[in-house]
Amino acid sequence: MTTTRKKLVLVGNGMAGVRTLEHLLKLNPDLYDITIFGAEPHPNYNRILLSSVLAGGTKLDEIVINDLDWYREHGITLHMGQEVSRIDSDKRRVYAQGGIEADYDELILATGSNAFILPIPGADKEGVIGFRDIKDCQAMQEASRKHKKAAVIGGGLLGLEAARGLLNLGMDVTVIHINEFLMERQLDRPASLMLQQELERQGMKFLLKKQTEAILGQKRARGLLFKDGSMMEADLVVMAVGIRPNVSLAERSGIAVERGIVVDDYMRTNKPGIHAVGECAQHRGIAYGLVAPLYEQGAVLAKRLAGVDTAGYEGSVTSTKLKVSGVDVFSGGVFVEPEGARALRYQDEIEGVYKKLVVLNDRLIGAVLFGETSEGASLFALIKSGENIAGREKELLLGLPADAISAGGGGNASARLEAMPVDEIVCGCNGVSKGDIVSAIEGGCTSLGQIKGCTKASASCGGCKPLVEGLLQIYAGDDVVTVKEGICGCTTLSRDEIVAEIKRMGLKTVKEVMNVLEWDNPEGCSKCRPSLNYYLGMLFPAEYKDEKESRFANERYHANIQKDGTYSVIPRIYGGVTSPGELKRIAEVAEKFAVPLVKFTGGQRLDLLGVKKEDLPGVWEALDMPSGHGYGKALRTVKTCVGSTFCRFGTQDAMGMGVRLEKAFERMNAPAKVKLAVSGCPRNCAEATVKDFGVVAIDGGWELHVGGNAGVHVRATELLCVVKTDDEVEEWASAFLQYYRENATWNERTAPWVERVGLEQIRQVLENEEERQALHKQLRDTLDRTVDPWKQIVNEPELRKNFERLPEAEKATTAASTESRSTYSSPTHSSPINPEQEEESA
Repeated sequence: MTTTRKKLVLVGNGMAGVRTLEHLLKLNPDLYDITIFGAEPHPNYNRILLSSVLAGGTKLDEIVINDLDWYREHGITLHMGQEVSRIDSDKRRVYAQGGIEADYDELILATGSNAFILPIPGADKEGVIGFRDIKDCQAMQEASRKHKKAAVIGGGLLGLEAARGLLNLGMDVTVIHINEFLMERQLDRPASLMLQQELERQGMKFLLKKQTEAILGQKRARGLLFKDGSMMEADLVVMAVGIRPNVSLAERSGIAVERGIVVDDYMRTNKPGIHAVGECAQHRGIAYGLVAPLYEQGAVLAKRLAGVDTAGYEGSVTSTKLKVSGVDVFSGGVFVEPEGARALRYQDEIEGVYKKLVVLNDRLIGAVLFGETSEGASLFALIKSGENIAGREKELLLGLPADAISAGGGGNASARLEAMPVDEIVCGCNGVSKGDIVSAIEGGCTSLGQIKGCTKASASCGGCKPLVEGLLQIYAGDDVVTVKEGICGCTTLSRDEIVAEIKRMGLKTVKEVMNVLEWDNPEGCSKCRPSLNYYLGMLFPAEYKDEKESRFANERYHANIQKDGTYSVIPRIYGGVTSPGELKRIAEVAEKFAVPLVKFTGGQRLDLLGVKKEDLPGVWEALDMPSGHGYGKALRTVKTCVGSTFCRFGTQDAMGMGVRLEKAFERMNAPAKVKLAVSGCPRNCAEATVKDFGVVAIDGGWELHVGGNAGVHVRATELLCVVKTDDEVEEWASAFLQYYRENATWNERTAPWVERVGLEQIRQVLENEEERQALHKQLRDTLDRTVDPWKQIVNEPELRKNFERLPEAEKATTAASTESRSTYSSPTHSSPINPEQEEESA
């Protein structure tokens, strides 16, 4: 007995509607007989890439998403060039202008949107067009062969893409925009100005704060008249001032319409059996014009039509990526900070890089990237997830660690990607889901290039490249073919290759390393210079002179810059144990320098907040205490409980051990910050099992734990070994830390390092007594040569004088820092790397 299939009609052969059917066919391929009506005489194509077609970089057949064979293979009846003129919702039938009719059980309206044409005199003249479909592209290409002066009205995303395409066609292009800066719906002023400057360098012209009053000419457009009375010549006028949902069919058919076709969370209209999806739909008062929300709507509707349980569509956080040749711009979420939010900024006008993060209640709610947009997809994932980013702001602003990038932010990379739903969109430009990529990998794709060719993921803007590479690593495993990448964009050399070459060739300065190893950028950048400075110091502790200009300003001033431009000073308090004399001294310093706030930190220390930069040498001199390095890639704290000294459960002297370890390892530079803790019994009140190195007292000895982290990416430690004596604790801790110092990559905490290297490898090295003692001795020799940098500044008048007489550039940087938490100047070799903020609590 054969089951009669239901009839499904899709009105609109665009990206949103066909994407819905793709989902539906995967979920329940035999449920419907499908008919599609498309107004355009083309199969389904990628409208996002029209600007590439216009510019001549892409052919029409290259932007087709589903060719005619796809429709045939899935038994879909396709009517191209047939616009539906009427719907009879009572009879459940649609009527096309060509006389074709089709009955339906379920109907999807995906009629898209139309280019908005300004209602001004002359808008109907020849030579005035919108920019919405293939026909518009062809019209502009034809016009460029006969005419030379083009005016694009609208300085938004669509207008700039059209202008770039016309520029490539050899036209003299002027963009007219009513606002005072470009893309004001996606970018803040600094990013917009940088974008304008770059496009002007490419030959584009701009008339801002201009309102078009009329289009001049007889039959054909010959120029524009503006409200202020000025005019300009133009024989091609492109309207790119926005889009309007195409709702005329719905209106004629009695379907509820406001700005768009009104739908509920399951994309249902007010008429039974009729749904709407895409740019024509209005959900909770919003009509979306970007592809990602439309695909999210389509996924919900497909599940609903397939009979699969699903949560409703709740709206989308949107992002935009400008795909103009030579210019990379990303905007996601809220880019203008609301009340109570703070903005973190990085701007390098020499390299043409600008980054802005908007943070509210320790959640990332928006981001703007210019010139360097590789982290866009990962930042957008954080915006959507609402994860707490406290303590990670600096990493997010300067560039996410590799595991966070691959995972879309936060957590273990592999776990995050494996947990991603198969229907979640990875490549928004081409509508490629995780499931599509996994299927391609299972079909034999083992490289990024093959994935591009098979699915088109990352083939357009490239923003999803890190996610695609992460999926490759998980699902292709050892078969992955990768392109070699270096520690940063300045070099293709890896960390291990660089260290090996430094050893082999005896390179002794950062500049020498970059010159001899042929850096692409001879001045380096803010990623490679600090790492080279660390590697040289680690390899040659007796000979290498620390290069201050390759350290971040916080490390040079030994204090954390705060959002108002003042500094936070944290003296070292060993193991959280202090004395009345130390407390009195700290109180006296706070009074003497009018410190606004004194606070206990999460690491059992006192933090003097609000210190002026010029007071820093005096504060340290008056304290006469070592720096607690709350700012550096170094030992931060050794947290302790009271242990057997006071606690009735304590089995060992936790405070004594904590003080011993902190005094042993203070001033130790490391690839990343390091935190220790000592708990006096297995009750673990000092939380030793979420530290980089944790010591837990047991009867007759100590458990040594490694690789923990209590920040955003929580990771419990792994048990390294059990020892009996206090001397063994220090020896094993020293060996572990030195092995980490010698083998971790720059900015890699012990938690990901232990995961990457493997506990067994670490244990195998440290269990060898000869190797363990050699590592212990190496770290001891290094630290014996290291003095607290503040003693140099306090005790050497010339150093102190130079510190207090700040260069004008640094004064300007300090002033700018009052406007945002983190502001950076260009990372050139001759100027210092500017302030960074690292929260101690992570």
